[in-house]
Amino acid sequence: MSLLGIDVGTTGCKAAAYAPDGELLAEAYREYDVQRPQPGWAELDAQDVWSQVCDCIRAVATKTKADPIATLAVSSLGEAVVPVDADRNILGPSLLNFDARGEAYVSDIAEALRDEELYRITGNALGNHFSLTKLVWLQEHQPALWSRARYLLPWESLVAYLLGAEAVVDLSLANRTLLFDLDSRDWSQRILSVAHIDQATLPRTAPAGTRVGTVSPQMADELGLEANVAIVTGAHDQCANAVGAGVLDEGRAMYGMGTYICIVPPFRQRQDPSVMLPRGLNTEHHAAPGLYVSFIYNHGGSLFKWYRDTFAEAERDRAKAEGRDIYAELIAEMPDSPSTVVALPHFAPTGPPDFIADATGAIAGLRLETTRGDILKGILEGATYYLQQCVDELPAAGMKIERYRAVGGGSKSDAWIQLSADIMGVPFERPRTTEAGTLGAAILAGVGSGTYASVRQGVAAMVTVERTYEPDTKAHAAYAERYALYGELWPLLGDYLRRLHKAAI
Repeated sequence: MSLLGIDVGTTGCKAAAYAPDGELLAEAYREYDVQRPQPGWAELDAQDVWSQVCDCIRAVATKTKADPIATLAVSSLGEAVVPVDADRNILGPSLLNFDARGEAYVSDIAEALRDEELYRITGNALGNHFSLTKLVWLQEHQPALWSRARYLLPWESLVAYLLGAEAVVDLSLANRTLLFDLDSRDWSQRILSVAHIDQATLPRTAPAGTRVGTVSPQMADELGLEANVAIVTGAHDQCANAVGAGVLDEGRAMYGMGTYICIVPPFRQRQDPSVMLPRGLNTEHHAAPGLYVSFIYNHGGSLFKWYRDTFAEAERDRAKAEGRDIYAELIAEMPDSPSTVVALPHFAPTGPPDFIADATGAIAGLRLETTRGDILKGILEGATYYLQQCVDELPAAGMKIERYRAVGGGSKSDAWIQLSADIMGVPFERPRTTEAGTLGAAILAGVGSGTYASVRQGVAAMVTVERTYEPDTKAHAAYAERYALYGELWPLLGDYLRRLHKAAI
């Protein structure tokens, strides 16, 4: 018997089968593109993504005939939803969190739901990146599609529903809609009435790790699965990542090193909005029961990709053709000492604490002797300094991070993790399996199928620490000086950079 974890992201999907002891048996990955039919729009072709998900499942099922898949769960991107009809047909595209549609409705919703009231209900502050405003846009601009939709499903729910399950969403992904009451653990009648959304169009809510059906005979036949494969609720990708990293205790945090660098600290008690809102900290149900999480993030991975494509395009293409890791080669160029360059990583809309939509970055300290490696290290340092500023505010919100678990693509780099540990000044651990999204989903699948009695038991069975990175005392002291200089730079340049960018477009 094997456990299948499926991870649906913004630009690609993965499926991986694991033995109950955490051994990876088979995996598959497929990519797809974000569609931009008009300036400011960003959506997924939901039918194409579903086809790619099916290809991943089919590929893994083919490789696990000797140890067939018995149960599955899905981890997925948040905020984006898909309209489907009662016959389980996809009706339209999935609007992504950075799609501009819905922005016009933010002010009206803000008038009806003040920040503190909204935060007390949902654990989040109002923003156009949530599902709420996109759904209001859909009602007004595509009424025919709206009237045909039986359900509006987040991606975790959609994949499970199309496979044959009930329409159910776990608590963590329900949080990302801005329609969910955190304390009642159900849809908020107050917000639904403001948005004119019928609760009947939303999936039932349930904790992560809840069995919600089985794969239908038709889909099992199409995908090469055994009969009666159980379907279990998964989680929002960052929460599934935290489970797959084994982050279940206060004082620990996941350090996701993907497109976003995302810090996820768990905590047990909700804090008052007056504590969380000024720091830009959300409150969301963890995929593990009895815990909440918050997200601290920036575009650190995207910045590295931008650097690669801007400074090493030809080398990138050669490395790809020759099967080499261009990221490792670029990191090897970085100096051992702190960079002479300081970078403001505000190249795209920022996360906590300020959520700056028109942010603009900068690279300061360039000289004729500055090397390409200096620039890359300055960028990675700047992204880490940004996160450290947020982490410095956590004790006032009742949280303190004493140890990180690094996962995601960037965690394959020893140098990048050590850099993070030296700046943050606390140990970093890297688990054996760094693709934590599929592993976290597989753990939840194991909980829902009875393989494990609890998430904690599943983590104990499947998550193993491979290496610990202790911060270097001398390096930490050197970075502390650079960190202080970084802290002065954004207040000096932020407004100027935004005005400069506006003048150029």
